[in-house]
Amino acid sequence: MFDLIIRNGNLPDGREGFDIGLAGGVITAIEKHIDAGAKEEIAADGRLVSPPFCDPHFHMDATLSLGLPRMNVSGTLLEGIALWGELRPLLTKEALVERALRYCDLAVSQGLLFIRSHVDTSDPRLVTAEALIEVRERVAPYITLQLVAFPQDGYYRAAEGEASLARALDMGLDIVGGIPHFERTMDDGRRSVEALCRIAAERGLPVDIHCDESDDPLSRHIETLAAETIRHGLQGRVAGSHLTSMHSMDNYYVSKLIPLMAEAEINVIPNPLINIMLQGRHDTYPKRRGMTRVRELMAAGLNVSFGQDCTMDPWYSMGSADMLEVGHMAIHVAQMSGIEDKKKVYEALTVNSAKTMGLEGYGLAVGCKADLIVLQAADVVEALRLKPARLVVIKGGRIISRSAPRIGELFLKGRPAAIDPGRDYVPVAAKL
Repeated sequence: MFDLIIRNGNLPDGREGFDIGLAGGVITAIEKHIDAGAKEEIAADGRLVSPPFCDPHFHMDATLSLGLPRMNVSGTLLEGIALWGELRPLLTKEALVERALRYCDLAVSQGLLFIRSHVDTSDPRLVTAEALIEVRERVAPYITLQLVAFPQDGYYRAAEGEASLARALDMGLDIVGGIPHFERTMDDGRRSVEALCRIAAERGLPVDIHCDESDDPLSRHIETLAAETIRHGLQGRVAGSHLTSMHSMDNYYVSKLIPLMAEAEINVIPNPLINIMLQGRHDTYPKRRGMTRVRELMAAGLNVSFGQDCTMDPWYSMGSADMLEVGHMAIHVAQMSGIEDKKKVYEALTVNSAKTMGLEGYGLAVGCKADLIVLQAADVVEALRLKPARLVVIKGGRIISRSAPRIGELFLKGRPAAIDPGRDYVPVAAKL
């Protein structure tokens, strides 16, 4: 007897019509037909069954704060930074917790159950850290929330920046963060990377650095990050987030940089929505869009995972906790329009991000944790095209969210009464 069986589901690797049996919070069977009963069954009816989405780069302390204390009228990075500077002294633990919990509700409905959030440690009050530590505990039954100690105003640039980061880590934040390109000088940025990697090595923690998030082709902090990763034996435990300067770098230099990054086993986290919105603002035409070299990094064997970064905050007025929206944008900006390209993009929202986050028991195989989603699409390629409803979200073998299928009713003479985008508009080749 299983706790739950998902019947007739399609798997991300392309296998179709499989039953998935869950028991004791674990996937215990994946077969063409499970000849057994269950306390509950879900009819997938040829729809995609996938591991949940992961967001390896987010700012939960700022989420849903759009309009506080006022709107970002220009929509620029600089006005967003100024707005956050105005809002930060007004933040309270209660308000931070309330906004973060509301965001987590939305994330669950979107099948997003694993989130890494950067936590601004530049305010010595550390109310952000206090609030998100509480949120981490409260959402633990349904969302895995990792917290990065992030000196947003600069490790050296911010007053008490070094001490505040150390205190935040002492409070229990999980990961060492940084922002070297925001230090006063390039050399201060280099020194900050060296110091932060040393701290991580001493404390036995991972590293996740906002790195070279600019249009400057001469920004070199990812080079330093890779070298320090090797120096301290942190291979596989370090992430370089954004890396937008690689979009503008000289090709010869990049031909040397990428192998160094591969040697260091750097996890790469582009953020397609934010990167193309905020970069290239000083350009007329041609206008750079700023996303890093995704295809080349993947080809070199680096683990690339896509982050959402922001939802309705001073820097980004859009967003909906939908990682498929992130992947949809990545396909366009990285020009990854091939079938295999799209499959790689889906992996960057799921298994690659799980690797970046160091998640154990994640995936869709016997023995993995019973964390799954059923989508209103036949396969991963169609999921990226449609950004469909998450019909069922399962955590630990228990249903925690349901959404109605998106069915359009028509009142047109001689035309169908209803349409299902996930079934009625599949590619012709899929019907053959």
